[in-house]
Amino acid sequence: MTEYFTLDESGLDHVRPLWEDLNRHHLLRTRHFSHHYLARSFDERKVEILGKAVTGKVRVDIAREPASGQPVGYCISSLSRDGTGEIDSVFVDGQFREQGIGSYLLERALLWLSSSGAKRTFVSVSYGNEEAWAFYEKFGFHPRMTVLEKCDDVS
Repeated sequence: MTEYFTLDESGLDHVRPLWEDLNRHHLLRTRHFSHHYLARSFDERKVEILGKAVTGKVRVDIAREPASGQPVGYCISSLSRDGTGEIDSVFVDGQFREQGIGSYLLERALLWLSSSGAKRTFVSVSYGNEEAWAFYEKFGFHPRMTVLEKCDDVS
């Protein structure tokens, strides 16, 4: 049985190993931006999230395996002062997928955003990770636009 708990931005360090797995996941799927994922560190991402906490609110939902106490999944969400909610990061360890953990984490985050007054909520999905779209569509997320970024390492 999975245990769930919620922290504010002070809980970010608990998800470091899982976030690093997510970064590797994206690195393996990217076609043009491998340099981004190779250079990206958890500490840099943490600074970005902490910056959101200064001007808004941050929530870290964590799922852990009770026997070891190790986190097996997480969802980081944020709410800006203008009422924009964001699902900043979601990941579940491969050994624990297909058990509803990611869905439960996302439901918790969406409930928090809604009850906190979010006027709109979005999630960004990295190119190459389109299989995640079906997961997010179950929660009412749909593509609104595609942003293209110039990449200097085009082959």
